[in-house]
Amino acid sequence: MHELSIVASIVEIAEEHVRKAGASSATHVELEIGELAGVEWKALEFAWEVAVKNTVLENAKKHLVRISGLAKCAECSEEFNMRTLFDPCPVCGSYFNVILRGKELRVKALTVV
Repeated sequence: MHELSIVASIVEIAEEHVRKAGASSATHVELEIGELAGVEWKALEFAWEVAVKNTVLENAKKHLVRISGLAKCAECSEEFNMRTLFDPCPVCGSYFNVILRGKELRVKALTVV
């Protein structure tokens, strides 16, 4: 379950920023995660509950922004919404696509106190 390592990395980022700010904890964390990032959403929620205990994020409110996938066909240049990494172009059927959006995995904002 790589979601646990994802949450552990988020906790590390939060702890570093809390320490740098001279604060004691975080009250809010905003995450941006793309639909094509390979994250299993239920596993992420479960990992979150386990991994934030006794950390600066234990009482923080989590706001998750899901970013939809967007690709551009390398054959016909059509831009289209992509639900999985292996979606073909809806116009020409090509699997040669450039992902424009949807693989994001970042801490967008963190409020510390």
